Amino acid sequence: MIKKIALVFVLLLLVGCHAKKSVIVTQKDDRYNSNRNKKTTVSKPTKPITVNGTVNDYIANYKDVAMSNMKNYGIPASIILAQGILESGAGKSSLAVTANNHFGIKCHNDWKGESVLKDDDAAQECFRKYNDPSESFKDHATFLTGRNRYATLFELPKDDYEAWAKGLRLAGYATDPNYPQKLISYIESYELYQFDSQVLGKKFTLNKKKMESAPVADSQAQGEYEVQKGDTLFSIAKKFNLDVETVKQKNNIIDNSLYVGQKLRLK
Repeated sequence: MIKKIALVFVLLLLVGCHAKKSVIVTQKDDRYNSNRNKKTTVSKPTKPITVNGTVNDYIANYKDVAMSNMKNYGIPASIILAQGILESGAGKSSLAVTANNHFGIKCHNDWKGESVLKDDDAAQECFRKYNDPSESFKDHATFLTGRNRYATLFELPKDDYEAWAKGLRLAGYATDPNYPQKLISYIESYELYQFDSQVLGKKFTLNKKKMESAPVADSQAQGEYEVQKGDTLFSIAKKFNLDVETVKQKNNIIDNSLYVGQKLRLK
């Protein structure tokens, strides 16, 4: 009889522990619908890579392809560059480094190229892999032009980057409510609208002083860190030899939510 009572107690304890487990479901935006059954190439997990003073280099490397895509597809070069900077951490994110994927586009049913697996909204999700970053830029352009939900964007003036930034959010490109302002901030800080003017044949005078003093994507040297895709409070705290509660207190964070581009104080 005692053995039976003990067995029932153990079973109830196991059921109780299982009931406490929960699964967090995050809202996915249009870019991130993936084909989970597709055969993929597994990429090794990498630590978040900080971006330090590389934004101007990124602009120099990809301004020509952005302007070319503006001519061929009608997407403002300023928007293309701002999205690339934001989504790829100025080319330094693990996805950009391992897969040349600068816009975080996952595998869809029509993708027949190579791919990598990376933890995102769920474990080991399928992302597109490109042989060269320029292929990622082209795929981003065809992604926007090939979907009806973005059709209204192409009715906007090509030099109205504010309308485009807001339109992308409304069309479902990103779920982050601050996404438009982040794009606009990069465009205005680095005067990315100059490339729109060049394509449209408009006069533009570059403010070199402003460009040189523009904020970089990560100001780690000043005791700040800009959240990259894949970061968690735990990984950031561990990286800087802090505990999670200290990071939360320094930044007045109530829960464990973070968003890409968020600036955290670490000193």
